[in-house]
Amino acid sequence: MMENGADKFTTHRKTGATVALWDVSFKVREGEIFVIIGLSGSGKSTIIRCFNKLVKPTSGHPICDGRKIDEMESRELIEFRRNTISMVFQHFGLFTHRSVIDNVTYGLEIRGMPKAEREERAMGLIRMVGLEGWERKSISNLSGGMKQRVGIARALANDPKVLLMDEPFSALDPLVRRDMQFELLSIQRKLGKTILFITHDINEAFKLGDTIAIMRDGKILQIDTPEGISTNPVDEYTRQFVEGADKAKVFSARNVMHAPACLIREWEDPTNAIREMRKGEFSSAYVVDGMMRLKGVLSIDGALKARGGRLPISDYIDRNPVTTREDVLLSDIMPLAAESRYPIAVIDEAGTLKGIVSKAAVIASLI
Repeated sequence: MMENGADKFTTHRKTGATVALWDVSFKVREGEIFVIIGLSGSGKSTIIRCFNKLVKPTSGHPICDGRKIDEMESRELIEFRRNTISMVFQHFGLFTHRSVIDNVTYGLEIRGMPKAEREERAMGLIRMVGLEGWERKSISNLSGGMKQRVGIARALANDPKVLLMDEPFSALDPLVRRDMQFELLSIQRKLGKTILFITHDINEAFKLGDTIAIMRDGKILQIDTPEGISTNPVDEYTRQFVEGADKAKVFSARNVMHAPACLIREWEDPTNAIREMRKGEFSSAYVVDGMMRLKGVLSIDGALKARGGRLPISDYIDRNPVTTREDVLLSDIMPLAAESRYPIAVIDEAGTLKGIVSKAAVIASLI
């Protein structure tokens, strides 16, 4: 019926069978956070369960390192779950009769690792997730956010290549959720794991995801970067889905910067500097050296003083203008834009001027 064009609701009404996933195909690059987002019932949790064979697809294959996970026999699957892939659940799934460190070391204990060795590894992870001092505490003494930190540490203890995270932060209050998102990004920067992350929160998806897949009714509608989905939604449903997202947490300086219209060299005569500003009706100019490295900003008042005193413009350059990088999010740029006298200069690691970001460009991009 589905091959002939029926939708999942018609199929269910006529057959009683629910199509959880249909014609789903995607690749996750090593070391990236791949986020799958959709409403309840869209099939996103079914996808993630296919990758550790909690659900076996009726056709097709989830593949990791060339191995078909759905065809693994019992012993191979156990080994795969122990060494290659770990899962973090929405409702923690911790052992309440065990302490924090005993929860974190559980997988290592099952593998037969000596106690001293597994506890040494666990302590490193406990410190990483910010629970040092709590390692001997009972799970019942922990808050929701702390419990989720234990879940993440436990999943990382076996040093898996792939981390499956099924709405791990959805049960947490907003402030704790924000902290856990930051914690995950910090851990990812240190360890570079491949993460398949499930959420129904578009802002969480855009904050965490290198790549995002949007699902509806068991199908994937679009796979792209957060920027790509925001600027080029594939259909009306996707457009409405992402419309409520906080664009300040999606777009970066790269998306709104433009070339500086008034640019002068640091050795130029004050009269030339004034002429350049007058030509474009600007009140300031960006000053660069011969390698296009930013040296500062010269205001029209500074240029006039330099000319009147017959001094070089270098004496009047503001050497500490507000700067940012291309990949900095607009949410981080906005406070800078509010305080800066000039449009913010975008520079690279070498100090090369790449463009500028004006207050108007920041505001316009969010409308």
